[in-house]
Amino acid sequence: AQVFFLFTPLPSVIIISFCLVCLFFLQGECRNFIKVLLKQDGGLFVCGTNAFNPLCANYTRDSLEMVGEPISGMARCPYDPRHANVALFADGSLFTGTVTDFLAIDAVIYRSLGDSPALRTVKHDSKWFREPYFVSAMEWGPHIYFFFREMAMEFHHLEKVMVSRVARVCKSDLGGSQRVLEKQWTTFLKARLNCSVPGDSHFYFNLLHATSGIIRMQGRDVILGLFSTPPNSIPGSAVCVFDMQQLAHVFEGRFKEQKSPESIWTPVPDEAVPKPRPGGCAVQGSRFSSSTTLPDEVLNFVKTHPLMDETVPLLGHRPWVVKTMGRYQLTSMVVDTEAGPHKNRTVLFLGSTRGTILKFLMIPSGDSVSHSSVFLEEVEGFNPDKCGEDSPQARQLLSLSLDRTSHTLLLAFPSCLVRVPTSRCHLHSRCMKSCLASRDPYCGWTRGSTCSFLRPGTRENMQIPQKEAHSPDLNPKPTSCEAAVLTAVPTSKSGLSPLSKFVPIHMLIKENQ
Repeated sequence: AQVFFLFTPLPSVIIISFCLVCLFFLQGECRNFIKVLLKQDGGLFVCGTNAFNPLCANYTRDSLEMVGEPISGMARCPYDPRHANVALFADGSLFTGTVTDFLAIDAVIYRSLGDSPALRTVKHDSKWFREPYFVSAMEWGPHIYFFFREMAMEFHHLEKVMVSRVARVCKSDLGGSQRVLEKQWTTFLKARLNCSVPGDSHFYFNLLHATSGIIRMQGRDVILGLFSTPPNSIPGSAVCVFDMQQLAHVFEGRFKEQKSPESIWTPVPDEAVPKPRPGGCAVQGSRFSSSTTLPDEVLNFVKTHPLMDETVPLLGHRPWVVKTMGRYQLTSMVVDTEAGPHKNRTVLFLGSTRGTILKFLMIPSGDSVSHSSVFLEEVEGFNPDKCGEDSPQARQLLSLSLDRTSHTLLLAFPSCLVRVPTSRCHLHSRCMKSCLASRDPYCGWTRGSTCSFLRPGTRENMQIPQKEAHSPDLNPKPTSCEAAVLTAVPTSKSGLSPLSKFVPIHMLIKENQ
């Protein structure tokens, strides 16, 4: 595959000098860090921090030449490369979630660049946003959904409580009237995401780190989210799944309100909600075919009541993957819903703060709601020989993506980019039992009497791991041929493979990537 490097214009000498003078304590940030990279009309749309003076520009995809003049990146790209942001194109417009100032005080969901008018969220209103950290954004139906975490305002605690949310806006929103919500969203609503282990007292994973795209599983549109506990809690991570239909239904439920600064948050009675229902998309041919014609009562209500009372339930009523008391946190995720030769298996890859990848096979149950997961292996992704110094900072996994063409994972670290195969079938090449017991849908025992990677659509005679082979025993006794494989296993100084606490014994092989 061809690899292109995108070189954006360097910030001008004046901009860099101003940045260095004003931000002498952040001199390493006075560069042009790319924060937005999107496909658009056969080209690329790119935004960078430009030494705390964000700019955006269009590029051709073949020659990577700039098209036209750069435009301001304000509300499209953060000033500081450390600030989180999301962006996507939908219906010809750019939808972004970011901050509009250097101090990251003014968080915004913003629409621009299309035929529709530019719109933003209400400025400096903690009911709309309170220190949000944007994770992802996606289009589904008539809405754009934004997934993020923020400080909660609905709990009566002296300390700050971080929760995960999903917000949505209508793509057809044209803003409010000249009196209320002018040039601002009239359809912005948000709800809390519930990722928890049920019990007498639910154990919550409140911090959202990553999501999948919207994927189709057993007749449902679902989204997977990777959550963790806060730093001052029991260390833990979980993968929760949300049905998009159930998620959308929450926005048709009751609103939440706080009548006074001293009162608790309570549901809004149905009779107190004005009509037409606030937050809904305008429908052509109806009495209010445009959001600009909505009554002031409706606009004022949605301005002061953006939070829904009900939380978004997780599919199956419990997380699909839970890992607690680990030495590291899981922070990134990719999902392959077309794994195996028949493209009918789902494999989950989770990236950790140590630079390793945990691999799970998702096994559906008969009710199409709940799933179980089988832990397959943990793979070392960080390579000190390629990435330089081996330190906790150098091992921070910045992003994780799946290259379906080459069947590899791309791991981005602060100083390097590492490619890791989705499977390591060759580790079981000498033993059919080991190959099949691995339960790896990418691997199969082929006619050549070897454990081989099975490309999607493979039709050759082979034996593959069966779906029902998900015994809870993750440490089966090795067979004679598995023991033969183990004779060549490289071990650590202690004589034990560093993966032995996680991986079946026939997989105790650590491969330098």
